[in-house]
Amino acid sequence: MGAPLGKVLVPAGNFRVGCSVGDGLCGVDEGPKGGVLVSVPAFYIDISEVSVAEYRNCVEASACDAPFTYKRTHYCNYDAPGRDEYPVNCVNWQQASNYCRWQGGRLAFEVEWEKAARAGTSNAHPWGSQPASCERAVMDPGKPGEKDTETDGCWRDLTWPRNSFPANQLGLYDMVGGLSEWVMDWYTVDLHLNFYQKGRLLGPEKGELKVIKGGAWDEKFWAQRVSNRFAKPVKGNPDLYGSNGIRCVTPLPSSLGRSLGTRYE
Repeated sequence: MGAPLGKVLVPAGNFRVGCSVGDGLCGVDEGPKGGVLVSVPAFYIDISEVSVAEYRNCVEASACDAPFTYKRTHYCNYDAPGRDEYPVNCVNWQQASNYCRWQGGRLAFEVEWEKAARAGTSNAHPWGSQPASCERAVMDPGKPGEKDTETDGCWRDLTWPRNSFPANQLGLYDMVGGLSEWVMDWYTVDLHLNFYQKGRLLGPEKGELKVIKGGAWDEKFWAQRVSNRFAKPVKGNPDLYGSNGIRCVTPLPSSLGRSLGTRYE
C-alpha cells in the first residue's frame, strides 16, 4: 500500500537526535554534541508545508479558525492575492493542531520531525554541511547591525512559495527555512538527557510553551539547523506567529503516541 496523497513514509529506525557532529552553533537545549541515539517507529509526513489554499478548505468546513490575514500584517499569507500556494503562517499551535486533526492526523513529535528532516543523514542541515544561505533556504541573510526588515525572506520581507528549493533525501521540502513548524511537544531544556537518553520519546505531558522546529524566513543562519529549537505559547498575541506554519503526520498503528488522548494538548 502506498503513502497517502501528499505524504511520504519515514521508515522506522535508529538515528541521533539533537546536536549534530561538528555543529558549533548548538544551544544548551539541543542536547550533547553528537546527539542521542534513539529508535523511532515509522510514520507518514506531509511532503510540503500546509498551503493557504489547503488551510482555507478547513476554515470553509468550519473546522479551523481563520488566521491573521495580510490586511493585518503584510507577511501573513492568508487571503493575500497570489499567495494561495504559499505556506499558511500566522497560526498558533492550537490552530495548527486543529488543522492536522481535521486531516485525520496530528502534528509531528519533535523526534519524528527531526528524523524526517535529517532523512538518513547526520548533517546539521537537510542539504549537507554547507552553511545556510539564500541559495539553499528562505531566511534572513542579514549581518549584525543591518535592519532585519531589509533582509528578511532573502530581501522579500515575507515567505516564498512552497517548494522553492530542492527537497531533502526523503523528498520533503522546506524542512529548514521558509516557516518554522509546530510540533506536539511541550518545551523543556533537558529533553535529550532526561527523556530521549532514558528511552522516553514523547517529552513532558504538560508545560507552558510548545516546540517549533526548522528555521524561518525571518531568522538568521544559526537558526537554520535541524536540531535548533524555539518555543512559543499555545495561544498568545497573534503577532507572535508570523514565522510559524504547519506540517502534519499521519500515524501508523505502530507510530509514537498512537493513543494519546489529550495528554499533549
